[in-house]
Amino acid sequence: MEIFSIRSARKTFDNSLDVLQDISISISRGEVVAIIGPSGSGKSTLLRCATLLETLDSGELYFSGERAAWNNENGETVYAGAQKLREIKSKFGLVFQNFNLFPHYSVLKNITDAPLSVQKREKDEVMRTARSLMDKMGLTEKADAYPFQLSGGQQQRVSIARALAMNPDILFFDEPTSALDPELTGEILRVIRALAAEHMTMVIVTHEIEFARNVADRIIFIADGVIVEEGPAEALVSNPQNERTRTFLNHFQR
Repeated sequence: MEIFSIRSARKTFDNSLDVLQDISISISRGEVVAIIGPSGSGKSTLLRCATLLETLDSGELYFSGERAAWNNENGETVYAGAQKLREIKSKFGLVFQNFNLFPHYSVLKNITDAPLSVQKREKDEVMRTARSLMDKMGLTEKADAYPFQLSGGQQQRVSIARALAMNPDILFFDEPTSALDPELTGEILRVIRALAAEHMTMVIVTHEIEFARNVADRIIFIADGVIVEEGPAEALVSNPQNERTRTFLNHFQR
């Protein structure tokens, strides 16, 4: 079953820089897809458009069969109404590279706030879910701590727990380890690896090529706002077919 698709996506900044040029991606339930590419290639913009933080200039966006955006007769993207977009936003979670936790909320409140205030779920059920997630993420002892009292790795684990607490159909990760030192990077990659083993549907923008090879089902290589190459993770890293892909991967294999 298709969980997410973005079709013929185009995005231009300042009327001159074509950041996304006719990009189409579909993600099936349980699939883990890694998006790789050089800095400035459009990866993060693609993720921001996919998660409704940026608007497309043209293109279509679907979540679990629900239409979030489509082209009008002029070929410009129009979006669903506010109520429909609120429903659609509950279908995905987003983990940022810089955590984006509420600094004045405890760990527990960071995790429970959106399920309670946005999804209007029962408090007892939300609290059970939150405590289960904190246990899973090794954060049980940190329930009452505030973000400034946590390591970067712990903050990112809170961010992942917060996203999972919404019971999303799909999780998006935007460079989830780029703000972490190598030791903490391994900590977060282990968490994501465990989620993959549980068949969580995920899209991961990452520079961790070996991690992508080992955990992703599929890798998409983006450069200059277009998909240059995509395919099974092991095959793409071991035997890229495009010269641009080979050049990029060679930087990580020296």
